[in-house]
Amino acid sequence: MDYLSNLPAEVLARAARIRLAAFDVDGTLTDGRLWYSESGHETKVFHVHDGLGLKRLQAHGVQVAIVSARISHPVALRAEELNIAHVYQGQSDKRECLRQMLEALELTPEQAAFVGDDLPDLPAMNLAGFAIAVANAHPWVAQRAHWQTRLGGGMGAVREVCDLILHAQGKSTAEQEHWR
Repeated sequence: MDYLSNLPAEVLARAARIRLAAFDVDGTLTDGRLWYSESGHETKVFHVHDGLGLKRLQAHGVQVAIVSARISHPVALRAEELNIAHVYQGQSDKRECLRQMLEALELTPEQAAFVGDDLPDLPAMNLAGFAIAVANAHPWVAQRAHWQTRLGGGMGAVREVCDLILHAQGKSTAEQEHWR
């Protein structure tokens, strides 16, 4: 994780303030491909590293949220498995969803990160104090992000975000000790 020690001070400062990390699903928590069975059931693939990262964020007091424009049963199952309380599916206005979450949690936009990959994520990213694009994000999204992951959506990008936040908040040493 040497890349974390070489990040710009502004990125580390933004990450240090995060109390709510919100994530898009398709293209961020997944690789963006949609899979359907013969019977029409949707399946999704989630990376196990991302899941552990999300659990570790929660263990250190950072609220985790999923915000998706689509409605998907596999997303609900994964969120339940990870004990994510803030799951918002069918959200055509992700900015308004994030704004309402901030209000309910009594947080400021500077205390929120939003991680996305495509144009519907931009309004929420513009509201958040820390806008993050995954490596394979649309170029317009990447241009507007404060930071971009090295890994793509569904390939460990979310874990990179979690590791960055924990590192910036001085919790990496505790994490390493936890797993010894």
